[in-house]
Amino acid sequence: MTVSIDANKKFQKELNSGAAALVLLSILAHADEPLYGYRIAKLMDADDESAPMMKQGALYPVLRSLESNGLLESTVDPSISGPPRRYYKITDSGLETLKSWTRIWCSPCEMTGRGWRREDSPKVWDWVTHAPA
Repeated sequence: MTVSIDANKKFQKELNSGAAALVLLSILAHADEPLYGYRIAKLMDADDESAPMMKQGALYPVLRSLESNGLLESTVDPSISGPPRRYYKITDSGLETLKSWTRIWCSPCEMTGRGWRREDSPKVWDWVTHAPA
């Protein structure tokens, strides 16, 4: 039995979407101060610029979705050198959600008996497994 290309693409899209939200929450949980979108994108891509985790344009809809669900808060500050910047910070609800999503994310790999290893996805591993307590 072969898996259709469409099924694989659908699964990959859903996986990427969930991973992006999880990583964004984790980045903001680790931040000492609110971060704006471009800075978040640069943090996500810092390890390997040749293979960005997500396109920068895809970042903002995820941030807006997380905010509309009460997981992030944002403020808009004027910028001297350009358009105003929207700064994001994680909420208490976002921290609780991050803990829950981290358990859910790691659970399937643990159930296979193999475990999720750093070398499988180093960027996601670093951001997710080092979530604040």
